[in-house]
Amino acid sequence: MISSKIVGGLVGNPVIPGDKSISHRSIIIPSISNGNCEINNILKSEDVLHTLNAFKNMGVNIEEFENKILINGKGLNSLKKPKKEIYLGNSGTSARLLAGLLSSQNFKSVLTGDASLSKRPMKRISDPLSKMNAIINTKNGCLPMYIEGQNLISTNIEISIPSAQIKSGVILAALNTSGITKIIENNITRDHTEIMLEDFQADITFEKEGNKKIIKINGKKELTAKDINVPSDLSSSAFFIVGALINKNSNLILKNININPSRNGILIALNKMGANIKFNNTRKVNNEDVCDIEVQSSELKGCELDEDISKLMIDEYPIISIAAAFANSPSIFRGLSELRVKESDRLSLIQHNLKNCGVSCEVQDDDLYIYPSKEYNVVNPNIKTDFDHRIAMAFAIMGTRIGSLIIEDSLSINTSFPTFIKEFNGIGGNLS
Repeated sequence: MISSKIVGGLVGNPVIPGDKSISHRSIIIPSISNGNCEINNILKSEDVLHTLNAFKNMGVNIEEFENKILINGKGLNSLKKPKKEIYLGNSGTSARLLAGLLSSQNFKSVLTGDASLSKRPMKRISDPLSKMNAIINTKNGCLPMYIEGQNLISTNIEISIPSAQIKSGVILAALNTSGITKIIENNITRDHTEIMLEDFQADITFEKEGNKKIIKINGKKELTAKDINVPSDLSSSAFFIVGALINKNSNLILKNININPSRNGILIALNKMGANIKFNNTRKVNNEDVCDIEVQSSELKGCELDEDISKLMIDEYPIISIAAAFANSPSIFRGLSELRVKESDRLSLIQHNLKNCGVSCEVQDDDLYIYPSKEYNVVNPNIKTDFDHRIAMAFAIMGTRIGSLIIEDSLSINTSFPTFIKEFNGIGGNLS
């Protein structure tokens, strides 16, 4: 894919797809609930379709239509042993959540993925599950993951890594485990799993102990299905937001965007940078915070973001790094170690590609320093992505300001935003 400079700004109302995190859970939770669930605005990206196919392979009755999906769930123990290995492509969310869910079933299963997913760490989910007596074997801490489902024991699990995937995997295991499982979360992470389980009448409670969140699940209570309207994805909308901010004469309205406070760090950070962003029609949809976002071109200033905010926006650092490149002062983003174990080593790729775009930047330990300039001379127009969708989309936005960039492995965008090129070109972008 080639991203070229634009003239005239970005103007319009792009359609942002359904939230990826909620879409995964909108398949998993109804599949182990009782009753029919109609899911609207689900994201039909490669990652989510891998989750969908996994549950079809485990015997769940799922009907697909153009704009909705119907799932007929039969309860916590209704899943059937898959006839083959469960292939999850590049989806870390699928792998870690399914590891928890399948560890309490009464059959053996194997989770596999593509070359990229097979390099990502899985002991971070298998280790806490082993404290519940789960039997999970990995290949050097990575996929494939061999799971021997059995009756687990309820216990206390403390999670030190800020990861909603780990927390959610443990919660899903606890749902089908007798007794009360207590999860101590030391860092704020996305809470879509807890929100949806509350809506499906799980026996789940929350409390705070200082900065810690305590989640208690009383297992073996059957879930009751409810219809789901998936809000649009904030992480996907961030590319359009930053594109509008850094290009003059831009004005976008993004509708039905999820602004869950456990993941709105990108909005906090952009506000700190002086972004002209308005939030209209704020409301609740399936207990999730949703609004319409209006964004206009802005003169951005650099900012310093500490490690704490990274827990609210770890997926958005590729695109906020592009915003920082066009600010009027330097930026420092601290505590980005988790960027090294995402779909790629995002921290290294951000630095590598920014430098090729002529941006002065450096990484010290896990901190990223970006020093903006008034003009950039491209050193190398080839953008290395290591098949990471967020790197690809972030540097597509970079190309709107500095001229033609060649985005390698741009098909990776289909893992989260299959209509990205269409929607971006529809508001004045120039991707080919």
